[in-house]
Amino acid sequence: MPEITSDDVERVELLEIVSSSKIGLKTLSKEQLEQLYKLVEAKNYTQTIETEKSKKELLEKIDNRLYDLVEGRVIL
Repeated sequence: MPEITSDDVERVELLEIVSSSKIGLKTLSKEQLEQLYKLVEAKNYTQTIETEKSKKELLEKIDNRLYDLVEGRVIL
């Protein structure tokens, strides 16, 4: 069984915030979104086609939210 790292714990905590409500991504700060993007991107989700697709969709949503924040389009 693989060892659970601090990155794994942080990734799960951030994902729980995102999945806890419809506005989960909007409650995270820019730094948290950047960290989540980095952690999800680094994680290997190639077990099934569905998990890889979900990973890509989540990364796209995070990227879109980061773009909105950088461009000053703060949408809550």
